[in-house]
Amino acid sequence: MENKVPKIFFASNLKFLREREKISQTLLAESICVTRTKLALIEIGKTKAMEPDFMLSVANYFKISMDTLLTVDMSRLGELKIRELQSGNDIYIKGGNLRVLAISIDKTNTENVEYVPIKGRAGYTSGGYSDPIYIAELPKYHMPNLPQQGTYRTFPIIGDSMLPFPEKMDVTGKYMEDWSHIKPETLAIVVMHGQDIVFKSICILEGGLLQCRSLNALYEVYTVPIEEVLEIWSFYSYHTTLIPEAQTDLDTVLNSLTEIKGLIAKRSL
Repeated sequence: MENKVPKIFFASNLKFLREREKISQTLLAESICVTRTKLALIEIGKTKAMEPDFMLSVANYFKISMDTLLTVDMSRLGELKIRELQSGNDIYIKGGNLRVLAISIDKTNTENVEYVPIKGRAGYTSGGYSDPIYIAELPKYHMPNLPQQGTYRTFPIIGDSMLPFPEKMDVTGKYMEDWSHIKPETLAIVVMHGQDIVFKSICILEGGLLQCRSLNALYEVYTVPIEEVLEIWSFYSYHTTLIPEAQTDLDTVLNSLTEIKGLIAKRSL
C-alpha cells in the first residue's frame, strides 16, 4: 500500500494569519527577525527551506502551536475556533503551551478533591491554580461515590444570583479540558484571571466570548472574553447547611398549573 504524504499548511497558514491581523510583510519580518524577501517567498511557496527557529518564531508570534500551523488548514476554521486556539484551548498544542492542571493525590495515588476557600480566591486566580505547591496546601477531603474518571474541585459560592440554589453553598465541579464541547446553558464554575470565581449558566458565543447567565432573573446576562477565562468546572453537586424553605400556597398553585399544562400537552399529541 502506498503511503500518502501528509499535506503541510505552514506557508498558507502564515499568509492567512498575517492578513487576518492586517500585518504587513515588512512589519512581520522585522518582528521575527527575517528578511521581507524570504518571508514573501515562503508565503507563495517558492521556498520550503524553513529553519526550526523560524517556524517557532511564527508560532510564538501568532500564539498558535507548531502542530496546528503545520497540519491544519486554518483558513477553513471559524473566527471563534481561531481565538480559542490562540487563547490556549488548542487540541494540537504540545509541551509547555498545554494548559496544565495542578492536582494533589493521597497515599493511595488517588486525586484529592481540593477546597478553594473564600479567602484563597485571590491567590488562586492570580496564579495559584497552576502552582502545585499552592494546590497541595489547600484543604482537601474525600467524597463518597465520586466517579473515578475526571478531576473535581470545590468552591464556596455566596449570593442570591443563582436562586433557587441556596445563597450560601459549596459547589463541586468537574474540570473541563476541552471547551469546544461546552453545551449552551451548562451550569459551571468559571475561574477568571485575576478576577473572581463565579457559578453561572454558560455558553460560548461567536467572537470569542463566554456568556454568563444567573438563574435569578434579577441579574443581567454578561459576557467575558474567552482569553480571560482560566478554568471551567462543570457542575457536579452542591452542599449546604441551609434548610429548604417550606412551599408557599402560591408555589403549590404554580406547580399544579405546570402539571396540568403537561397533561394537556400529552393528550394533544
